[in-house]
Amino acid sequence: MNTKLHAVTDAHGRPIRFFMSAGQVSDYTGAAALLGGLPSAEWLLADRGHDADWFRNALRDKGIVPCIPGRKSRGRPVKYDTRRYKRRNRIEIMFGRLKDWRRIATRYDRCPETFFSAIALAATVLFWP
Repeated sequence: MNTKLHAVTDAHGRPIRFFMSAGQVSDYTGAAALLGGLPSAEWLLADRGHDADWFRNALRDKGIVPCIPGRKSRGRPVKYDTRRYKRRNRIEIMFGRLKDWRRIATRYDRCPETFFSAIALAATVLFWP
């Protein structure tokens, strides 16, 4: 059993929204699922897995500036703010803090709904006291 967790965080690295997909599914699926519920923001930081023209255009339509590096296989390089992109480590820190909970790190729950509930509980306790 393999799953992938997609998350939207605020500027402080606190999770706002989660979406769980199958592990073999592309990151575009998670991006499309979370796109409708994005809060108003000035910038969106994401990794190379979210580099797609449709996603960039959808963000611009919402008034959000994408800060996403281009994939290596992209024909023309995409410009992005490298200084601002370094702040993406806050998202990685958030995932690391979630994995401090042994139940999440070792994936005790076989049922995806139960696992997702454990993630929501851990996020609530860790980030929203």
